[in-house]
Amino acid sequence: MKTSRYPVIALVSALLTLPLLAGVDYHEHVGLQLWSMRAQVKTDLPGALDWVKAQGITEVETAGTGNLSAADFSKLLQARGLKAISAHIGYEVLEKDLPGAIQTAKALGAKFVVTAWIPHPKEGLSAEQAHVVAANFNKWGAAFRAEGISYGWHTHGFEFVPFPSEGGKTAFDIIVAETKQENLTLEMDVFWVVHAGQDPVKLLKQHPTRWSFLHVKDMRKGAVTGLSTGSAAPIDNVAVGVGQIDWPAVLKTAQDIGVKYYFLEDETPTPLVCIPDSLKYLRGLKL
Repeated sequence: MKTSRYPVIALVSALLTLPLLAGVDYHEHVGLQLWSMRAQVKTDLPGALDWVKAQGITEVETAGTGNLSAADFSKLLQARGLKAISAHIGYEVLEKDLPGAIQTAKALGAKFVVTAWIPHPKEGLSAEQAHVVAANFNKWGAAFRAEGISYGWHTHGFEFVPFPSEGGKTAFDIIVAETKQENLTLEMDVFWVVHAGQDPVKLLKQHPTRWSFLHVKDMRKGAVTGLSTGSAAPIDNVAVGVGQIDWPAVLKTAQDIGVKYYFLEDETPTPLVCIPDSLKYLRGLKL
């Protein structure tokens, strides 16, 4: 019996488009790191969350729960239709009370916990410390994973200093190489990567299966880069889209490798002005 080849061609053609259809559109997951509202949260937490909701935000990343329990903080989020995708929990907290951190994440309903700062002396993180950090991240990541939570690490710039004793490897290199992918995912703070003189597009491509989130934060044009201090003047932070970072390239690459969550983090002196401007840019950008 003779059959037409055209239905087969059509089927093959449709199948080839499936990966594209399954890809993540960053526009669908533009959220807010609540550290952006730190000043407002101190004086009026419910009002601050109302403001976040009014911006059309539904996904957030927490930075503590103020003077509330995690359960009570979660109730405030839920009442406003806000979902805590991720919770930032400090390195020292995990060292002292890992079970407590797991319970905090569960109470918030967060499916990720991220550590944003590795304690280190003024002279910088050493290679020896980097090896210890990697071991801790593996241990903590396995513990979170056993509870259905993914553990992540947020880059802050000072991890990109090369160690001569390690053949030029950096703390970032050591930690990524010595942690299992299932135990540690990565959150790129694009501002701090650029501040440290690194190329965010190149870094995303180097580890395409490790990145789960971006911190979307722009840098003032003319601001000095190549610094691995992990600190910058507030005026070096500007609304997304008006600074020196090539957001179309960064966001396109992040989408291509499967990054799902894009948390706007505003550390400008005027977050209530800059957050709406950043959201307008991000929502209107076509890649």
